[in-house]
Amino acid sequence: MQNGFQQKTSVSLGNLYAYAQEISDDHMRDKIVQNLYKKSQQLCESSVIHKNKKNDKRTEKLDAIFTSPIFGFPIMIIMLGIVFYLTIAGANIPSSMLATFFGWLENHLTAFFMYMNSPDWLHGILVLGLYRGTTWVISVMLPPMAIFFPTFALLENYGYLPRVAFNMDRIFKSVGAHGKQSLTMAMGFGCNAAAMLSSRIIESPRERMLAILTNNFVPCNGRWGTLIVLASLFMAAGYTGGLKSLVTTSVIVGIVMVGVIVTFIVSWVLSKTALKGVPTHYTLELPPYRRPKFFDTVIRSSLTKSLSVLSRAIKVAAPAAILTWVIANIYVGDTSILMYIVNFLDPFGKMLGLDGFILMAFLIGLPANEIVLPILLMGYLSTGSLTEVDNLVDLKQIFVEHGWTWLTALNMMLFSLLHFPCGTTLVNIYKETKSKKWTFLAFLIPTVIAITVTFTIAQTVYFLR
Repeated sequence: MQNGFQQKTSVSLGNLYAYAQEISDDHMRDKIVQNLYKKSQQLCESSVIHKNKKNDKRTEKLDAIFTSPIFGFPIMIIMLGIVFYLTIAGANIPSSMLATFFGWLENHLTAFFMYMNSPDWLHGILVLGLYRGTTWVISVMLPPMAIFFPTFALLENYGYLPRVAFNMDRIFKSVGAHGKQSLTMAMGFGCNAAAMLSSRIIESPRERMLAILTNNFVPCNGRWGTLIVLASLFMAAGYTGGLKSLVTTSVIVGIVMVGVIVTFIVSWVLSKTALKGVPTHYTLELPPYRRPKFFDTVIRSSLTKSLSVLSRAIKVAAPAAILTWVIANIYVGDTSILMYIVNFLDPFGKMLGLDGFILMAFLIGLPANEIVLPILLMGYLSTGSLTEVDNLVDLKQIFVEHGWTWLTALNMMLFSLLHFPCGTTLVNIYKETKSKKWTFLAFLIPTVIAITVTFTIAQTVYFLR
C-alpha cells in the first residue's frame, strides 16, 4: 500500500514537473505577477470602503481599445499625426511673426553699427553671423516646441503614454531591447540629448546601451524645421491651406515611421552581435485615466522644457553661426574656404542625391541641427552670412535654381533623420558611457545608415531614369 502511494506520488510529481517544464519563463512570470496584483486588489477591496467602480470600468473599456493588438498601433499613429498636425499648422504664424520682428530689429542694429562707423567685419560677425544664426533658431524652434511639448505632456498626464509603452513593449522585446526604450524614444522627439540621459530608467546596462545607440533615429526638435520646410515645399507642393498642412503631416509621420523601423532593425542587429543578451522583463502598472491639469501642464512644459532646449540650442548655434561667417569670408586666392569645402564634398554628395553644399551644412551644423538649413542658404546665396528669406516661395526658388528635385528634398530629409547625433548628444553619450568606443559607434552607426539609405535611393532613381 505504501509502495503504491509512493508510486502515485512519484508519477504525480513527475507530471507536475513535466507540466512546469512546458510553461515558458515569460508565461510563468506573467502568472506570478498576475496573482500578486490580484491578491493586492483583493486586499485593497477588503480595506477600502468607498471605491469608484465607474472609473474602473471606464479605464477597462478604454484599455480594451488603446492597448488592443488590433487597434492599439493605428491609434498610436493617428495620435502622433494629430500632434504633428497641431504643431505644423499652429507654428506657421508665430514663426512668421518672430522672423518679422527679428528682421525689424536687425535693421535697427545695422543702422546702429553704421552710426558708430563700425568695421564691416565686426558687423558681419555680430549681426550677419551671430544675430541671424541665433534668431533663426528662436523663430524656427520656439513656436513648434511651445505646441509640441505641452501636447505631449497632456497625453502623459491623461494616462495615454504609459499605454504606448505597453504596446511598444512587445516589439522591443522581440528585437532584444527593453520596453522602457519606448519612453526614451518619445522624449527624443523633443531632444535626443535629454532622451539619451533618460535611458537611465533602464536597469540593464546592455539594454541601456541599445537605447543610447538608437535614440538618434527619432527626429529631435532641431530637425523639425528642416523636415517640415522641405515636406511643405516639395512633397506638399500644389496644395494650399489645411490640406497642405495635412499632406505635410502625412509625410512627416511617414519619415518618423522610417526612423522607428530603423530603430527596431538596428536594435535587433546589435542584440545579435555587439550587445548580445536576453531582454529583461518589464512590468508596467497602467495608471487610471484622469483629466489633466491643463493650465499647469501647458505652463510647466512651455517654460521648463521649451526654454531649456531652446537655450541649449542657442549656446551651440551661436558659435556655429560665427564660424560660418568667418570661413565664408576668408579667401584663399579667389575662392573662400567655404567653397573649397563645398567643391571637395560635391562629388560624394552627388552620389547620395545631394550636393556639396548640403554635406557642408551638415558638417558645420554638427553642434546643432537647427543651424543646418540657414547654413545651406548662406552657401547657396554666397553672401557669407546667414541669409533671411522673405517667404517659402523664395526659398523653393533658391533650391530649384541649384538643381533641387523631389529626390534631393527626400534624401535630405532622410539624411537629416538618420545622420550622426548633434554635438551635445555626443558629449552626453561620452559622459554617460565613459567610453570613446561607444561614443564613436554612436556617431558611426547612424552616419553609415544615412549614407547607405540615400545612396541606394539615389542610385535606384538614376538607374530608372
